[in-house]
Amino acid sequence: GGIKNYGTFAGVFTPSILTILGVILYMRMGAIVGNSTSIWMTIAIIIFAHVVSVTTGLSVSSIATDKKIKAGGIYYMLSRSLGLPFGGAIGVTIFVATALSIALYLIGFAESALMVFDVDTMDINNLRIGGSIALVMVVTLALISTSLAMKAQYIILGFIVLSLISIGFGTADGLEIGTDTLKDTPSFALLFGIFFPAVTGFTAGVAMSGDLKNPVKSIPWGTMLAIAVGLIVYVGLALFLSGAIPAEILKSNNNAIVEFAWGGSFFVVAGIWGATLSSALGGILGAPRILQAMSMDAI
Repeated sequence: GGIKNYGTFAGVFTPSILTILGVILYMRMGAIVGNSTSIWMTIAIIIFAHVVSVTTGLSVSSIATDKKIKAGGIYYMLSRSLGLPFGGAIGVTIFVATALSIALYLIGFAESALMVFDVDTMDINNLRIGGSIALVMVVTLALISTSLAMKAQYIILGFIVLSLISIGFGTADGLEIGTDTLKDTPSFALLFGIFFPAVTGFTAGVAMSGDLKNPVKSIPWGTMLAIAVGLIVYVGLALFLSGAIPAEILKSNNNAIVEFAWGGSFFVVAGIWGATLSSALGGILGAPRILQAMSMDAI
């Protein structure tokens, strides 16, 4: 392993919160609030999803305080507590899931970028091209330096905070009903499925486990704090949106939050781009570490 040089905030909390507060928060939260039968349904979706992430976070924390943690994040913990056959089976799945999540974040980035650059058509090829360009950028950053990538986190976190503040001071004047609709009739299960990836990001912080100064302290604190802050932000934003923007607009205009924000869309767009690209970067830094840990175990 490299130099163990990251503390709780830089090594666990920040990558986790950046991956939690990502593409779903900005691009789909409005649609979830707008399509819910009432605000209570949205809150129920958020809490239900957090039941899963909190229990997982607590399990991760209990293993982290119980065993010596090396590189490989969740895979390392599982293989040491459940044995290599289980750990290996889950490790392959986590590796593939982390790799595929990179695509989720990059497509979210591309969707936002196409709106900003006023590309008329949201067709799938434009999303593919935009996402691929972003992928090359992010991979280049990861290749140049992990520490540069870790430093960039703070700037991105700053933009996300500013974007949330600018949403708080936004106005609904001039928002229009759009053409974005769900293919199926909105149900609890469908909206839950859209929202759930929003809470899975906390594993990103654990993925850097081999690079932490003190994993026994950093993993529980960083993980649980990130999940808690994420919960507060999601519930707060859901309550705020349901009061501030008519459901018809939320339901039909995926860009409503961006247009709503105070000071034009600058901070929110910076927040979306930062959140999506940093989430993708987290996957690019984390996925190979999982594969590397598995290969060191000769699975």
